[in-house]
Amino acid sequence: MSKNYDKVNNPEEVRNDDIEINDVEATPEEVDAEAAKEMAQEELTKEEALEKELADTKAQLEKEKKEYLFLMAEFDNFRKRTLKEKSELIKNGGENAMRGILPVVDDLERSIQAMKETSDAEAIKDGIELIYNKFVKYLDQNGVKPIASDAGNEFDTEIHEAVTTFSTDDESQKGKVIDTIQKGYTLNGKVLRHAKVVVGQ
Repeated sequence: MSKNYDKVNNPEEVRNDDIEINDVEATPEEVDAEAAKEMAQEELTKEEALEKELADTKAQLEKEKKEYLFLMAEFDNFRKRTLKEKSELIKNGGENAMRGILPVVDDLERSIQAMKETSDAEAIKDGIELIYNKFVKYLDQNGVKPIASDAGNEFDTEIHEAVTTFSTDDESQKGKVIDTIQKGYTLNGKVLRHAKVVVGQ
């Protein structure tokens, strides 16, 4: 038999040097302690990861908060700037419109002065017609156009206002404009003033 077999059969001959470390099994207490240590280490790692995630989230939140405040300030500046520009546009638009009318006023004043100094009715009539045509041209250049309301046109509630109706036996005149009491105008396609008309019925 081998030498090791003899030692096993004779315990008194077994020495500490003959026992390998790997042959010794850990006690249950040692196993529990090691497992607890590993669990504690794992919990610590999770806690550290959560703390890092929380710190990253706070940093991201702070960054987004700053960006939001910056955008709000930019939007407020844009809104104020737009309101100012709109106000100036309306103001300047009115100024330009009034400036364009002034030459017509000058012509009317000269016409009034001419009427005082002359008795030539034909010359006065021609002068007034010239002023009228000049003013109508100015209105047309600024998008103001007359509404078609000649006799025979179809009555349209979008652009016409019926001030009265006129009974007629002519079927072709029913529902159509018979006469215009007051001309209507549009400004850039939008009704500025409805044409007041008499409608056949």
